[in-house]
Amino acid sequence: MFIRRYTALVIILLTAMGLPAMAQPSPVWNAADIKLQLKKLDTLGSVLYIAAHPDDENTRLLGYLAKEKLYRTGYLSLTRGDGGQNLVGNEQSELLGLIRTQELLAARRIDGAEQFFTRAQDFGFSKNPQETFTIWEREKILGDVVYMIRKFQPDVIICRFPADSRAGHGHHTASAMLAEEAYTAAADPKRFPEQLTLVKPWQAKRILWNTFNFGNVNTTADDQFKMDVGTFNPLLGKGFGEIAAESRSQHKSQGFGVPASRGSSQEYFLTIKGNTPKNSLLDDVNTSWSRIPGGSKVGALVDAALAAYNMEDPTASVPALLEIRRAIQSLPDGYWRNLKLKETEQLIYACAGLWAEAYSTSPTVVPGNNMEATVQLINRGNVKVTLQQIDLPGKPNASGKQDLAFNKFTSISQTLPVPANTPESQPYWLADAHPVGMYIIKDPLLVGNPENIPALQAQIHLRIGDQDFTISRPLQYKYTDPVKGEIYQPLVIAPPVVADLNSQVYIFTDTRPQSVPVKIKAMADNVKGTVHLQLPAGFTAANNSIAYTLAQKGDEVELRFNINPVKGVSDNHVDTFTVVMECNGKEYTQSLQQIRYDHIPLITLFPAAQARLVSVNLKHNGNRLGYIPGAGDMVAASLRQVGYDVTELGEKDIMSGNLQQYDAIIAGVRAYNVNARMKYWQPRLMEYVNKGGKLIIQYNVNGPLVINDMGPYPFGLSRDRVTDENAPVHFINPKDPVFHYPNEITTADFNGWVQERGLYYTVNADKAYDKLFTMNDKGESALDGSTLVAHYGKGSYVYTGLSFFRQLPAGVPGAYRLFVNLISVK
Repeated sequence: MFIRRYTALVIILLTAMGLPAMAQPSPVWNAADIKLQLKKLDTLGSVLYIAAHPDDENTRLLGYLAKEKLYRTGYLSLTRGDGGQNLVGNEQSELLGLIRTQELLAARRIDGAEQFFTRAQDFGFSKNPQETFTIWEREKILGDVVYMIRKFQPDVIICRFPADSRAGHGHHTASAMLAEEAYTAAADPKRFPEQLTLVKPWQAKRILWNTFNFGNVNTTADDQFKMDVGTFNPLLGKGFGEIAAESRSQHKSQGFGVPASRGSSQEYFLTIKGNTPKNSLLDDVNTSWSRIPGGSKVGALVDAALAAYNMEDPTASVPALLEIRRAIQSLPDGYWRNLKLKETEQLIYACAGLWAEAYSTSPTVVPGNNMEATVQLINRGNVKVTLQQIDLPGKPNASGKQDLAFNKFTSISQTLPVPANTPESQPYWLADAHPVGMYIIKDPLLVGNPENIPALQAQIHLRIGDQDFTISRPLQYKYTDPVKGEIYQPLVIAPPVVADLNSQVYIFTDTRPQSVPVKIKAMADNVKGTVHLQLPAGFTAANNSIAYTLAQKGDEVELRFNINPVKGVSDNHVDTFTVVMECNGKEYTQSLQQIRYDHIPLITLFPAAQARLVSVNLKHNGNRLGYIPGAGDMVAASLRQVGYDVTELGEKDIMSGNLQQYDAIIAGVRAYNVNARMKYWQPRLMEYVNKGGKLIIQYNVNGPLVINDMGPYPFGLSRDRVTDENAPVHFINPKDPVFHYPNEITTADFNGWVQERGLYYTVNADKAYDKLFTMNDKGESALDGSTLVAHYGKGSYVYTGLSFFRQLPAGVPGAYRLFVNLISVK
């Protein structure tokens, strides 16, 4: 437990200083960076910013606080953004949350703040906090916010949103409500007393609302406290509007690239609790070293080191920094003492020109097996540094004592056993199954952490001058890409064998068996055993035990299982099966999933090797479909599951191909938002409909659109949506043929939907359109704009805001039946 606490503290402190804990393992500061960090060493103040999602944070303000005012600055996002849409790929839900977590960390590396989370899951748009708190366990999320306040000990707390409807989203409002309540509860030892073995009560000086002017909502006023954050920082060579643009543009999965702003820019604040600031956010807060008993002496030493700092010779500052470190060590144990001690040590490493890293020669290792590890060091300063020893996982004292000569590269390689109890590379918040809206986190020490603490680390023990130091470096995988050059990525800790299923949903419409391919991959040498499927009642597999032998790490074999439904399909239901692999007397049920994008580190996880078995009473008309891909869109693959021949259409297909060969053409979600060619393809698509084709357009957001006229007759898009996935649905005209061919659609087909009914519904639709449904969230007026159908020439046109892009990949039976009927509209 001590090792875990120590490691967590190291990671948190590295992040506190803007150091990338999981990027290149040895941070490199230039002389200007060092001077900025020296100035930060002289500042003892902290601010915690609280909101609900990735992208909610005010990156300009965070950068200004962290790198101009030099406060310890953190952003607590209640969620990881799991419920949004994805503009860079097709990951949804938890997988999208993983991407957005890394995008937030990339943003923080630019603006200098730290990143934290609660266990709340983003379950999609919420219209009010009452709905939000029916899905989030309020007391548990409040406890997480209280814990982070007690742990971070902010002098000032800032909310992004107000605790009312002006916040525009139930999660936003909830974040402000929780922040205000936590401000008081964090200081009360009677609230969440179980936390007090890890943290102590903390009372921030004040909590403020960072008011805003978004679109047509302006909550700022001249009588509010304000400050200019448009400063230019010569050490950074940038203004904070420029830094904010770089930081915010890391939210690439949301398409949030923004232009840089330059010059004066005001931020406004209203006081929620505590006294109102007059001159500074940290009015009445002592941000000098005198806030620590005995700290004034340290402050004088830091002032002297700053005055003497030579940007052309940072090494000359090492003796002064060693004296500062010794003086800090003599102070009583406490928050600022420990934080500033680590900051001082990082400055010593930087001024001394020390560089150190630890890496594996393999991207993947398996507990209980051996691995090749290398530690590399170089002393690029004129300071005496002695390597005392290196401790590696499973192999303490892996090197002898030696002086690190000036500018001489030192490389030490070892074969070492990976400890058998090393945890696999599974994001800690995904380690256990969880209900909608809440992750399960069993270890309280992990709450708040943005990502896993590296499981395998090297401890490098050095002597610099007359003082001893320990540098921790995560073991990573390093390789050279012929195009991108030297690449670092997290080392993957894997089980010995994993399974891969080529589909997460298998649709059964009759008693015919389906062949299910299962690819077995070795993550270590010499793995063998048997594989079987753990099937639910109602399904069997005739060949349900297949042996495998894989000689070398990386070898694969594909096994095929024939799954048979015991009886015909008379109703709709969803089951799940699991792949079970026996290996060396143990059973494993993991698959391997990796998320690769150039703007974030490789993400690896080991979800259960499972897939859904969906029994659906389904008939479909037509066979050949054309599909125009949208953003984050898995609908085409889902339609192939029920027997359609789906062709993805591009420029040549649409502009010069024979579109009439397709029984229907479907545009993916947000196609008219993200595909500029839709403007030029639209006349061809309308011609296709006019000649007898069927065109289905799935939802788009209401702006920006590449073309406003998406249909043969006018209609507009609103921000209307129905967020309750169980909201009642009423058929406007039950006799409409769309409800009867080829499947008889009833309200039961709306059972089991996930996250929402739909979004961005139509408004002001021409009378030529038939509207199919009305639906609404509790307490709201009925909406009739979810789905439009019209005849145009010899063909038909459908626009639907129903969230089929979520329902079909989730295997919702009724969604398949309804979508097939929309494809079959006559």
